Amino acid sequence: MALFDRRALNPGVQRREVLAWAGYDFANSGYTTVVLTAVFNAYFVGVIAGATEWATLAWTATLAVSNLLVMLAMPAIGAAADRRGTKKKWLAAATIGCVAATAGLALCGRGEVALAATLIIISNFAYSMGEALCGAFLPELARAEALGKVSGWGWSFGYLGGMLALGLSLAWVLQAQGRGEGAEQFVPATMLITAAIYLVAAIPFFLVLRERTQGNTTANAMGSLREVVAAIGRTRGYPDFRRLLWTGTAYQCGIAVVIALAAVYAEAAMGFKQTETMMLVFLVNIAAAGGAFAFGYVEDRIGHRSALAATLVGWMAMIAIAAIGTSRPMFWVAATLAGLCMGSSQSCGRALVGAFAPASRLAEFYGLWAFATRLAAIIGPLTYGLVTWATAGNHRLAIALTGMFFVAGLALLSGINVARGEARAAAG
Repeated sequence: MALFDRRALNPGVQRREVLAWAGYDFANSGYTTVVLTAVFNAYFVGVIAGATEWATLAWTATLAVSNLLVMLAMPAIGAAADRRGTKKKWLAAATIGCVAATAGLALCGRGEVALAATLIIISNFAYSMGEALCGAFLPELARAEALGKVSGWGWSFGYLGGMLALGLSLAWVLQAQGRGEGAEQFVPATMLITAAIYLVAAIPFFLVLRERTQGNTTANAMGSLREVVAAIGRTRGYPDFRRLLWTGTAYQCGIAVVIALAAVYAEAAMGFKQTETMMLVFLVNIAAAGGAFAFGYVEDRIGHRSALAATLVGWMAMIAIAAIGTSRPMFWVAATLAGLCMGSSQSCGRALVGAFAPASRLAEFYGLWAFATRLAAIIGPLTYGLVTWATAGNHRLAIALTGMFFVAGLALLSGINVARGEARAAAG
């Protein structure tokens, strides 16, 4: 089957639109890869916060504040975008906000905790908003039976963007270290590299992709704000989607820990240097890109629920290896497994939301999915941070406890009836 096979697309959708849509995943992945996973998180803990006992907790608390804001705002933003048919406008605002705040991180140095925390809160909020709105275009582009593979196209292409941003950043870091520069000299440049790639790579999305939902132009701001509560209430008529929200919250807690604290764990528990950590995350992105692309086809063949269950079992194995392993080769194995599972599980979740979402409420349902995943991004990393703070830095115990989130996600997933959820979505 050819890449971007037209048979997987809805009538009237052009391949170049799918490429532009996947290109947004390419654009924003550098933010999570460089800022949240590989570089700035460890820089925040080790340099900005001075590797104090509260440094890891400060990082996780900063992310928690940002994700709480996403939880409160995203359902209303999603409902407003649906009613007005303005997903692209909201996405443009999110893109500008994340790019500007990421570039601003270049100004943060030793001891500037407040400035760094503020910019992380803004950039992560804007990133999360953009991720949800981009996902809401998926059911407009892909046929119902091809949601898995098309979602996988986007996720896999996205990891290539993460690799580009990380690869260029790594090249800069190696050159800077060769000149005798330290983290305070080379980390700011990596933030500018990441922001520039995000801005440039996002442009085709806005030039090429057509927004097909026209919306209702009579919506008003107050009506949109009330949707925060009303949208959650309306999921009572969609029991499988509601259970998916709980399932996603559970397993995304574990994924959020890996994204936010992988570099911190590698350096604190395994003794990795910053360049080694960046190469490790580069490997994770390679595995994630391959996993998301290939597993999307498997998902459409074996079913969304079975595919997601398989990735959660993989996550549990990865956590066990990372917690028990004491050698670097074992940690590299764990990182590779994490990459394979990360791309696959996140793509599966996005496809399931598309399968359960009524055509007239795509942005609203993806906004609720963002609500669930951001709640997870609060609980998971904050739990990790509290454990390390309470145990004077026991990162192995913290990562071991993370495995319980994947166990809970697998248990909740077993109660989802995909056929029933799809039928309810088709009924509107």
